[in-house]
Amino acid sequence: MRLVAAGAAVLTVGAGLGLRAVAAGSVAKYGGDALYTVLLLTLVVLIAPRWTPLRAAGTALAASWAVELFQLSSVPADLSRDSVAARLVLGSTFNAPDLLWYAAGAAGGWLLHTAMSRRRRVAAGALPAGETPHT
Repeated sequence: MRLVAAGAAVLTVGAGLGLRAVAAGSVAKYGGDALYTVLLLTLVVLIAPRWTPLRAAGTALAASWAVELFQLSSVPADLSRDSVAARLVLGSTFNAPDLLWYAAGAAGGWLLHTAMSRRRRVAAGALPAGETPHT
């Protein structure tokens, strides 16, 4: 699972860079917000591969929201002026709509993680009692 999570993290970064290359404005901004949370979800799975998809997505969403709310202070803006890494990780300015797009990223990541977890259980023959591969 960790190898899949690492690959998903690389793909997510690539998707974010690709989005920035082909889109601008709100599409790039809010798509990037959603992908930020997806990236955090992949990192959570990398660190805690046995967590349920809901717990991993919830943790990624909570972290995304915490970073956004941290922007209400001047600290991220101050750090972002001097560091590209800080700007990428912490941002600089609070924007309330970002909270919604983080939730969208968490929901999308949760759906994908749930589907992949179920697929892995089916392949391993470890479905819960009474559940068939076609339900």
